[in-house]
Amino acid sequence: MIGDFINLIFPNCCFICDDWLARGEKYICTSCNYHLPRTNGHKHAENDYSNRLYGRGPFEHVLAYLKFIKKGKTQRLLYHLKYENQPAVGEMLGLWYGNDLKEGGLADAFDLIVPVPLHKSKLRKRGYNQSDSFAKGLSIALDVPWESKIISRTQKSETQTRKGRMERWQNVAHIFKLTDATAVAGKRILLVDDVLTTGATLEACAMPILAGECRQISAAVIAVAQ
Repeated sequence: MIGDFINLIFPNCCFICDDWLARGEKYICTSCNYHLPRTNGHKHAENDYSNRLYGRGPFEHVLAYLKFIKKGKTQRLLYHLKYENQPAVGEMLGLWYGNDLKEGGLADAFDLIVPVPLHKSKLRKRGYNQSDSFAKGLSIALDVPWESKIISRTQKSETQTRKGRMERWQNVAHIFKLTDATAVAGKRILLVDDVLTTGATLEACAMPILAGECRQISAAVIAVAQ
């Protein structure tokens, strides 16, 4: 892509529109930031994507920062976050969304933030977990600790991209393990991931946390697929 080539040579270009960044701007220009497709779902007790996790577990809150539209602004951002060695983008989005959640009355809603883990082989290849970055930003904004070591991914799953709802669940069922039950017991857990599609991954990751007798579980993602 021409835009990716430009950003490789001129890292001070917006990751979305490729225009030059002004002084004080970082990764995203002010115009693209303003026009990001925010869901604003945190402002409502029920939102139009929370039903994807209905019946999948007792999720108290289901939160998504952005709408994921094919070839849209969010997809460009996530591409840089996941494949262009830009974990700081995830932290920035976590900071922004964490501040939105505070303004929405959720400042004291969680005790611990837990990112969905990558399998160790993918983590080794990529060098970082994009959900860790998002969790770190949320942690800073909400002043809530985050912990990436209490859940492990025991098996490497296939890509979910072209799978249906049942195939997605079968692909991730029973691949997560709680390594420290005492870390979640009695706590309100915010489980975070990058993209919400059918909710199969979040459900599978929530199961061992619920078995660890957490007080409450919620989910937050960078984006929800439309």
